[in-house]
Amino acid sequence: MGWLTLLVFSPMVGILLLILVPSTQDKLQKRIAVSCSILPLLLALIVYQQFHSGANLSLSIPWISFGQYPFLYTIEYDLGVSGFSLVLIILTAVLMVVSMVTATMQIDKAWKQYALLTLLLEIGILGVFASQNLILFFIFFELTLVPMFLLIGRWGGFEKERAAYSYLLYNGVGSAILLIVMVVLFANVGSTNYEAIANASLSEELSMGLLIALLLAFGVKLPIVPLHTWMVRVHVQAPPALVMIHAGVLLKIGAYGLMQFGIGFFPAAFQDVAPLLAILGLVNLLYGACIAFVQKELRSIFAYSSISHMGIVLLGIAAMNEAGLQGAMFQTVSHGLIAALVFFLIGVLKAKTDTTHMRRLGGLSRTMPVTAGVLLAVGLASLGLPGMSGFVSEFMTFLGIFESMPVIAAIGTIGIILTAAYILRAIMDITFGKEVLPQDGVMDLQGKEWIPVSIMLGLIVLIGVFPTSLTHSIQTSVEAIVLRIGG
Repeated sequence: MGWLTLLVFSPMVGILLLILVPSTQDKLQKRIAVSCSILPLLLALIVYQQFHSGANLSLSIPWISFGQYPFLYTIEYDLGVSGFSLVLIILTAVLMVVSMVTATMQIDKAWKQYALLTLLLEIGILGVFASQNLILFFIFFELTLVPMFLLIGRWGGFEKERAAYSYLLYNGVGSAILLIVMVVLFANVGSTNYEAIANASLSEELSMGLLIALLLAFGVKLPIVPLHTWMVRVHVQAPPALVMIHAGVLLKIGAYGLMQFGIGFFPAAFQDVAPLLAILGLVNLLYGACIAFVQKELRSIFAYSSISHMGIVLLGIAAMNEAGLQGAMFQTVSHGLIAALVFFLIGVLKAKTDTTHMRRLGGLSRTMPVTAGVLLAVGLASLGLPGMSGFVSEFMTFLGIFESMPVIAAIGTIGIILTAAYILRAIMDITFGKEVLPQDGVMDLQGKEWIPVSIMLGLIVLIGVFPTSLTHSIQTSVEAIVLRIGG
């Protein structure tokens, strides 16, 4: 069966146990859901250890056969990991644990259904990063859509239905485009295995057409402006525990797809579109920062902040050199941790003050000093303070883009300045602004709330102070991509 199969389908243990527990036993359901969310993390750490000890984790067995000789086709069940996909698997497993702990504090209706859908979502995400076959990837990719749609639509805010349908519409179109790419590749290569496609010889015109289709499919997921409106609605309307997963890992499927499929399958065509991708990244960076600057509500600010930070990922990919790609991968992981912690804190503020509007959160440093301190720390990480994960990401990305496209890089530094401006403005206003929160009756961080904060803040500082902890894993993926583009 293999370690990767066990890892991908391990959330099924929680699903089966939850089905057996009556809906009236709320506390037992929460304990089972949290306990079973830890199982994939333990397996992910075993896979990590096996990967770095040189063990062969790849699995390929015949799965689907059709046609007749001499046109007999077989699709394999292919699983495997690279350094980058393994890091994303561990990020998924970590954020699922903290999200489930957070949900036990924030989800107060139909817990069993919420936990079942979240565990199903985890199977989809883990499968996406462990697949080595396009058909398998597509099945897991689709598996993430349905649980997310239901979770947003059932447990979201005032406009939850609109956000859920918007999510389904945009991502459904992206999936349809991806399906077309997959069919065309299969028709031309005769296989959907990643390695077989990467080694296939396709015409320049076909490669360019398929690459542009992939940019659209994964551009929705990332998201690239102007394909971003659904993402803002989801971040504002979905429950914070769910946004932690969405901002933390689901958005990252877009970046992963661009690097795994875009550069991996069509390296020559990707070099031709790299300048266009750099311009799109610049637009994301500046547009997201400018819109975030004028927002008055925390969820909107950090939704547009995510768009801006995804622009940095695009710039790193477009640089097409070792430093830029390393920065893009660092930013993918760093933003996952920072965004998850930010939306956890927003959930805490919403639960305890019943608002996330800046003008109604003034004086937070007096009423909730620890929460204000953590918010300041994660804000500094987001704007790239040395010693935090955000600094390493931005430094490496701009080092790479300055080397290949200095004019775009110079304009992009304006985005870094704008990021510092809107984050410091928001945090200073709500922590040291005019006091509007009541002095009594508002509780600071306590009990279980320390678990997500400690884990995510600890990892943000660990990566910032000791970047080798991440470089150790992603370097093999960076070198493989650089080799594909002839670097």
